[in-house]
Amino acid sequence: MTTAIVSGALANKPGNGGNAWSRLSWVGGLRALGFDVVFVEQIESRYCGTANVGWFETVTTAYGLGGSSALVVGDWEAVVGMSRSDLLDAAGQAALLVNIGGHLTLDALTRPAKRSVFFDDDPGFTQLWAANGTGANLDGHDLYFTLGRDIGQAWNAVPTVDREWRPLAPPVVLDDWPLQRAGAFDRFTTVGTWRGPYGTIEMDGTTLGLKVHEFRKILRLPATTWLKFEAALAIDPADDADRRALAEHGWLLVDPAVKAGTPDRFRAYVQQSSAELSAAQGLYVQTDCGWFSDRTVRYLASGRPAVVQDTGWSRHYPAGDGLLAFRTLAEAAAAAEAVAADYERHCAAARAIAEEHFAAPVVVGQVLEAAGVAP
Repeated sequence: MTTAIVSGALANKPGNGGNAWSRLSWVGGLRALGFDVVFVEQIESRYCGTANVGWFETVTTAYGLGGSSALVVGDWEAVVGMSRSDLLDAAGQAALLVNIGGHLTLDALTRPAKRSVFFDDDPGFTQLWAANGTGANLDGHDLYFTLGRDIGQAWNAVPTVDREWRPLAPPVVLDDWPLQRAGAFDRFTTVGTWRGPYGTIEMDGTTLGLKVHEFRKILRLPATTWLKFEAALAIDPADDADRRALAEHGWLLVDPAVKAGTPDRFRAYVQQSSAELSAAQGLYVQTDCGWFSDRTVRYLASGRPAVVQDTGWSRHYPAGDGLLAFRTLAEAAAAAEAVAADYERHCAAARAIAEEHFAAPVVVGQVLEAAGVAP
């Protein structure tokens, strides 16, 4: 069986069930297409403690990767999971390396692959970091894919840093996210981090914002509709004023560690929700780059409609039934009310969108075709 290696930050984000699914979907997609998949993460020793190792082992074991995964600490300071020799053997046999975010930098693991793919799930951040020389390990890959579907278009201002960025959708393994019965409409939910993992960044003299800046624009949403809105948001104590403002405006806040702190909890929370409503990172909105959330595709796959802020994604995916875009508070309110008013139809449309646009074998198959790799 042909070997493929998937690499991405997993141990680096303990307790983040949604992030884990974004990595596991690549594993599942490649497996579905007939590959023998090895998952590898490289983590700096200063960021690797007992909790990180425990999270890595728990998630990989639960997903059937117990004997085919490795956590490499620093520059081979330690290896958790597969032995170093077995890992090097797998790397030597790999027909494909999918390097999510470019976190894997060890030559012994990246160079042997017949074809290597950089997958950018932080469009705009990745390119600007590279342009500023402050991060993003882009060198040494054969192909570059991005969730920012319009990066590289003549009108889009995000720098390409001399790479050809190929647009790609976030994949979801439909068998992992079965369709749920619609039932009666209850509430909109979402999961996330209030500020996101990164600080603001500048482009052409303009400061590009974070999720907090966009969420504040829809702060009054509950008061403008008859609907309930819940958010499992990680909010730093320094942003307690925002927490109070959300509550005062009618948002129900729940603990993301409790609701989504493991892959299973994250899935249960999404599937027990009626629909999603969420803002996006300010950078994605301001650059109009076409980013689409890997979290949202799991709502859609579950048959849960989504009302999400438009980052330009409506140019590429169907917006109207099951998946609705907004740019203003009034548009968000109108879209939310439309979903609740015809809920079963929007649920059916949501799953259909996931099957057509985001199914992992379809998305991963596009990568294989471009790379000229077959199982």
